[in-house]
Amino acid sequence: MKILLLLIAFFPSLVWVQPDLDGINRAIRSGNADALGAFFAPTVEVAILDVEDRYAKADAIRVMKDFFAKNRPSNFSQVHQGESKGGNMHYAIGELQSGPGSYRVYLLLQESGNTYTIQQLRIDSE
Repeated sequence: MKILLLLIAFFPSLVWVQPDLDGINRAIRSGNADALGAFFAPTVEVAILDVEDRYAKADAIRVMKDFFAKNRPSNFSQVHQGESKGGNMHYAIGELQSGPGSYRVYLLLQESGNTYTIQQLRIDSE
């Protein structure tokens, strides 16, 4: 046990990288598409209600700005998260409340170097 603690202390690269779900959750909760876009991969699959497409990062940010303008978040809470067996993919599920309604938000993140980027974002009506 002492050896493991010493390895972790002296070799931080041995510690597994986790996605910054707190930053993502804050961005969604505040309706800040630019902050959310900082976590996007270069291309992102975005599905909002019945519209689904693959977008370049800048276009995905514009799509989210439009969604947040029409559905100003009043609250967002993450209800579940997990990872793939290999550990290189993470997912998170949350509930978004806004004036017009409630939505279920699904995020799929992939390890990219020492960070995780959003590969897919889905927003469905509850």
